[in-house]
Amino acid sequence: MSDKPLNGHRVLVLVTNYGVEQDELVVPVSRLTEDGADVTIAAVSSDPIQTLVGDKDPGEAVAPTTTLAALDPDGHQLLLIPGGTINADQLRLQPKALETVKAFAESGRPIAAICHGPWALVEAGVLVGKTLTSYPSVRTDVTNAGAKEWVDEAAVTDSANGYTLVTSRTPKDLDDFLGAVTKALIGG
Repeated sequence: MSDKPLNGHRVLVLVTNYGVEQDELVVPVSRLTEDGADVTIAAVSSDPIQTLVGDKDPGEAVAPTTTLAALDPDGHQLLLIPGGTINADQLRLQPKALETVKAFAESGRPIAAICHGPWALVEAGVLVGKTLTSYPSVRTDVTNAGAKEWVDEAAVTDSANGYTLVTSRTPKDLDDFLGAVTKALIGG
């Protein structure tokens, strides 16, 4: 029996196959897995996910675990949405991704989003009354979507309206973000 803090926890990551910010996908998946979580990466297709660094330079290619079409979000305790401008913009156009975001919020399961990731939350209509952060250019979008307040902090956790939302600004905030994600997963 291992003493890893996230043993028995399942995390679902939603991405498209191109444009996700490398460190916003690779670092959380690696750390959560190292801490014992079972991480599922759902992409639009079964093709490799081409990450980018700074929205322009090619990063690592990552194999998805499943596709959005084949996705069964039940059984996952937390939904994680990485950013990357291209990824986030395209993800919010995927009906199955939006259905999944709504299902997590409605069932009270935590959602974590970093950088431009909150765009999917805007599109899914689950930000009313929430205090959150994001990449600065997303601020107006989240406030127009009914968020209570946008703040410029490394990581923000808000439990208003029936579900916990963890948000962060950029890859520079990943340590704070992942600490808050772990707390949301274990109920701390």
